[in-house]
Amino acid sequence: MDITQKHNVASYGALKKLAAANAVTAGGSGDATQVTGITIDRMSAFQNGSMPGSAVFAVVGETTLASSQTLTIAYTIEHSSDNSTWSTYQSATAATVATATGDVNFEIAVDLNSAHRYVRLKYTPDLSASGTDTAALRAVGWFAGFDRYAQ
Repeated sequence: MDITQKHNVASYGALKKLAAANAVTAGGSGDATQVTGITIDRMSAFQNGSMPGSAVFAVVGETTLASSQTLTIAYTIEHSSDNSTWSTYQSATAATVATATGDVNFEIAVDLNSAHRYVRLKYTPDLSASGTDTAALRAVGWFAGFDRYAQ
């Protein structure tokens, strides 16, 4: 048994904010509107001087939904070698992430081994109702798979 992996999990990765907070109102602001996240420089954003080879990107938050209404999220992860010209690295069409009032926890596993230096998340929340439903969302990422760990 390897006790090291049961202690100090922070030494194995880093949590990063991926986008600003997003308030969504059905049929109004933020609804069916793409959010372009913060650029993460995989070469300089981490203290260990190593680029992460994997990540879990997540859109988390809370919803208030009327009966039979949903929240869906579509996403695109983009990468760039120069922080200027972006291309799609990974994407998916809308997935239903909430069917009732409560918490949202939409996770995306990302293998970054062939990604360029810069990465960012774009996501589009879509509330099915025409009004009153709301969501408060945030995007975060856990980066890991470094070729060396912080001392």
